[in-house]
Amino acid sequence: MAWFDDTYTFNKPSLRIAHVTDCHLLADRNAEYFGVNTATYFQQALEHMALQQLDAVVFGGDLTQDHSVESYLLFSELISNSTLTCPVFWLPGNHDEIALLEQISGGQIKAAKRLVANNLTNSLTNNASTDIELLLINSKGLTPAGWVTSEHLNEISDCLAQPVSKQLVFCHHNPLPINGYLDKHMLENGPQLLNTLVNNGNVAALIHGHVHNDYTQCFRELDIYATPASSVQFTKHSKAWQQQNNGPAYRMLYINSSQGQVHINTDVIWLSA
Repeated sequence: MAWFDDTYTFNKPSLRIAHVTDCHLLADRNAEYFGVNTATYFQQALEHMALQQLDAVVFGGDLTQDHSVESYLLFSELISNSTLTCPVFWLPGNHDEIALLEQISGGQIKAAKRLVANNLTNSLTNNASTDIELLLINSKGLTPAGWVTSEHLNEISDCLAQPVSKQLVFCHHNPLPINGYLDKHMLENGPQLLNTLVNNGNVAALIHGHVHNDYTQCFRELDIYATPASSVQFTKHSKAWQQQNNGPAYRMLYINSSQGQVHINTDVIWLSA
């Protein structure tokens, strides 16, 4: 099956989406990653997201730190035991095994990579309907650095060619340098992906994880947002390998339309350490 064959459809007047990423779970739920209990922090993020009246959560990759089957089962268990009721979608990070992500998909955890909102209207003004697509792409390469294959770029281009008012793209790796240590593992063909998105003319923004902190950038007219990790953060703009326990975080995306135009607002939610 092709990457975007599985589609999930919303029929909502507006969308509230959370992007949470880089939970780095381990087989032992009491184990720590750079001094942080990642399971506890991910659980804290899940419970806070459950209060946000979400339509969906997009998990942005690096579910595991130790690449164990048990860490994937723990991810599924933490979601099923939380008060979060909306569907959870995933895309792979450099640490992830796609086959294991597929194994835990089912029920609340969805495998769809193309999320479509039909009849997206402003509920206050009841303007004409407009549509939006959320595309969850695969940037997992053969090394910790990212790579989008030529075949996948063609799949993305085909999706972008559909008659949709606005598109929002998610991937794991940073497509632009952030002047930090993780630049050595960034998306190696990031400019190629970004030009593909910008040349389409309908892509509003790209959202990624991987860099374990909050960044806002722009490529031509395309907004690029990095979401901090639900685990440990990496010191911003540091070429050294430095970690900070700033508490878990996630990104909120608020999507609606007015006067035939789609509007996307976003902010980062930081929780206490």
